Amino acid sequence: MPAHHDIAAETELWDTFAASAFKDDAEPSFCWTQYAGHGPGPELLGDPRSVLEIGCGTGRALARLAERGIAGRGVDLSPVMVKKSTAKWGGTGAEFVCSEVLEHLSEREEEYDAVYSIFGAAWFTDPGRLFPLVRQRLTPGGVFVFSQPPAIPGAYGPQGMYKGGFAGKAMFTYRYSYRTAVWERLLTRAGFATADAWILDAPHPEHIGTLLVRAVAP
Repeated sequence: MPAHHDIAAETELWDTFAASAFKDDAEPSFCWTQYAGHGPGPELLGDPRSVLEIGCGTGRALARLAERGIAGRGVDLSPVMVKKSTAKWGGTGAEFVCSEVLEHLSEREEEYDAVYSIFGAAWFTDPGRLFPLVRQRLTPGGVFVFSQPPAIPGAYGPQGMYKGGFAGKAMFTYRYSYRTAVWERLLTRAGFATADAWILDAPHPEHIGTLLVRAVAP
């Protein structure tokens, strides 16, 4: 069963995250993994003219693409994050929109050459609802790429997650974790022509790796 999400409560959670995550001295940077300078870069997106980042967070990745002349839009649930990102990166040409991702994908008709998520909305949104909507927003041959931590063995499906430890106000959300073969199956069932999921090892032995998933629309 899909997890029930309280959008107002999650907005508060991500606003709180924005206050701590956004750095005024940050520079544009695109990295799929949690380790700076590790792993592939934007080449996984192909050669897009337009991109949509779902759960764009601090906007650093989208700003990097915009600097390369790619038309980019980022969607994030946190109005605090969107305000900060717009002020910081608006000059690059990147556009930031405050919206719940499923609503945005359902209500807008724009198509993109690539949709992507870096530890973002693809981690925190029911794939059974998200993937078909992403497919609808892609141009023919468009790509959907996302990254997140790999599933903990034996812990699959929606996983509850508290923000900020286990003391203070109870702010939580749900993240989704599956084995690589299941991610591939969920994507092909949603209408993608091909789907590949793999785990990239961390740069240090026994550290947490990164799940990378890439799917191509017909």
